[in-house]
Amino acid sequence: MSISRRRLLLAGAAGIFARPTGRAGTAAPKLIELSPRPADLEMPVEELIDQITPTDSFFVRCHTYTPEVKLADWKLTIDGLVEKPRSFTLADLKKLPRTELEGVLECAGNGRSFYEPHMSGAQWRFGGVGNARWAGVRLRDVLREVGLKPEATQLRLDGADVPLGKMPDFQRTLAVSKGLDADTLLAWEMNGQPLTPEHGFPLRVVAPGWAGDSWVKWLQHIEVIDHEFEGFWMKTAYRHPSHPVAPGATVDAKDMIPVTDLNVKSVIAAPGEWAKPGLVAVQGVAWSNGSAIAKVELSDDAGKTWRTAKLTGSATKYGFRPWSYGWKATEGQHTLISRATDAAGRTQPMQEEWNPSGYLWNVAQPKSVLISAQAPTAAAASNAAGVSVPEAYKAACMSCHDDHMMRQQRLTRAQWEKEIDKMTGWGADVKAADRPAIVDYLAGQFKP
Repeated sequence: MSISRRRLLLAGAAGIFARPTGRAGTAAPKLIELSPRPADLEMPVEELIDQITPTDSFFVRCHTYTPEVKLADWKLTIDGLVEKPRSFTLADLKKLPRTELEGVLECAGNGRSFYEPHMSGAQWRFGGVGNARWAGVRLRDVLREVGLKPEATQLRLDGADVPLGKMPDFQRTLAVSKGLDADTLLAWEMNGQPLTPEHGFPLRVVAPGWAGDSWVKWLQHIEVIDHEFEGFWMKTAYRHPSHPVAPGATVDAKDMIPVTDLNVKSVIAAPGEWAKPGLVAVQGVAWSNGSAIAKVELSDDAGKTWRTAKLTGSATKYGFRPWSYGWKATEGQHTLISRATDAAGRTQPMQEEWNPSGYLWNVAQPKSVLISAQAPTAAAASNAAGVSVPEAYKAACMSCHDDHMMRQQRLTRAQWEKEIDKMTGWGADVKAADRPAIVDYLAGQFKP
């Protein structure tokens, strides 16, 4: 198996650029800020050790600014193809049978930065994922209160978040079959406490086994419908090819399907990029899409040989499974790789299945580790600015967010052209006369 230099560099960078300030029971780690507003915050890979992710360490993904929801004014309305349309307060929902579930929430784009060829989007590495204990009510119990009509097939979910500029409202659908699954929840608690505003207060969908785009936050409306929803976030966004495609290929829209299930996956959290010779604890977590983790294997020679790691913690259908391995490390540069297998027999691949949106990355993770008696000297890098920012760029690109999103992209000129086309489709006001200056600035400042 060949491992590209870029993949190894990126794997190392996840540890170099963000250091946690403490483990469980100490100060919370500083989340990696991909974007401050809207908030895209990634957990440092070193924290992916515990079975349950503390709420203040949990990644945050937002397409819009976090809404301020006042519980006294909030209600959940369910209408459409139902026998008894109704609005529920949180107190109403809490009268129904309470249930709890441990489940992994993972952004569909987690791992996007590792795809080759590279693509645009939030450049998540490892930490766009977390595992929490969710509490609330089964969605099917709420649906029984309103009575679904026989022709109902989809549940259109809408939160209290407000679109930015001309951005389409973030609305997703669940198939009625998923909504009626006993494990699909409407949750008001996360790890024993009310949801935080960033994580969806007062109510969010928990769709275990599915990617985070279906876990709609700040939920306030469910419309029951009998057809595929044509909204932007279902018909255009969060879609991937229905079959394997060549890296870099353009995929026809008719061959794209909505993102649903997660893939089997594991992450190496420890050691870091350096360790002393001797017995080294290699640790991490693994998870899948609704099938418990059966095995995690570790290689210390870039995939030539494999050894079985020890599964720790408890086995759950949807949650993290911690694992560890005692590695007898000798001097030199080594490439560790972990790969997980779930109870359904699915194993992490060694090569990526590329897709144009960068969704559902689950390639077995290589991690470069230097074993040496002395720690390497860290080198600091700097990037001088001094380039004037075009007013057209400020008006078109920074009206909804700051330039954190652009700085992380590192795209070619052709890719920036496509990105401007995409953002214009999302509602960005890019005037034809201003476009060349915007492209020049982006291609010059944020290049590979």
